[in-house]
Amino acid sequence: MGDDWDEDTTATESLLVNGELGADRKRGCLTVLTGSATGAMFKLPRGTAMIGRAHDAEVRILDDGVSRHHARLRYDTGGLWVSDLDSRNGTFVNGNKITAPTALQNGDKVQIGGTTVLRFAYHDELDDSFHEGLLSSALRDPLTKLFNKRYLMDRLDSELKFANRHKTSLSLLMLDIDHFKAVNDGHGHLAGDAVLANFAQVLGRAVRNEDVVARFGGEEIAIVLRAISIDPAFALGERLRRLIELTVTEFGGSQLRATVSIGVAGIPPLRTEVVADLVGAADRALYRAKDAGRNCVMR
Repeated sequence: MGDDWDEDTTATESLLVNGELGADRKRGCLTVLTGSATGAMFKLPRGTAMIGRAHDAEVRILDDGVSRHHARLRYDTGGLWVSDLDSRNGTFVNGNKITAPTALQNGDKVQIGGTTVLRFAYHDELDDSFHEGLLSSALRDPLTKLFNKRYLMDRLDSELKFANRHKTSLSLLMLDIDHFKAVNDGHGHLAGDAVLANFAQVLGRAVRNEDVVARFGGEEIAIVLRAISIDPAFALGERLRRLIELTVTEFGGSQLRATVSIGVAGIPPLRTEVVADLVGAADRALYRAKDAGRNCVMR
């Protein structure tokens, strides 16, 4: 393998199709073992792929210490190779810093930045299905399909460190369904579950792909907004409040409606390196919204 990364890939792709590269026509995949995207799996395209924070990176990792264009992956007749792109913190394979294109083998661990470790493996469709099932059970709430609280807190920790290091904004919305007990008491717990699951879908579709929507607990939902300051976060909270107010959940022949109260906190103006401080500030704002009569947004 030479250092020329721009050679024609036709022969390589032919080998991939015929199953001569990798095993049983499997495609290379990177699974995030540690970092803010823990559990995520990236299916690598034929040819080349970029690892980094940039929007055009096929393997986009937003963790602290990862460069915009951190490393490059390239299929060759000998397999898959990784090359560092003069990143600030370097690229490591199985603990060793690489200085030249390095071949990856099944099970190799690639470290980038300060906290992110990815595991390389060849996957087929059955592997993908099994992995997605494990990922869902580990990181997702089974009712709402949103991220669970454990993932939320890990992600908040990474996002807070990133925001403080790079002097960028970070906002957190805490939403709570108003009078949710009345929905359960009046229509049954299955109806309450249907309302909560429907609201989760509505919220998930209303935010950016990079935003994190998670079930914090009970009928409370958290939304993490990277690089969004508190004023636009407050405006988004108001838009989400109106959207939920107009949302109808069909259940058992009934049309169920509910409203939400929303608390907003962010850095700045809050200055902290502790996740609990940010969560506490958003939670206090949420209770102010409840005290103000519900169905409103406070900060």
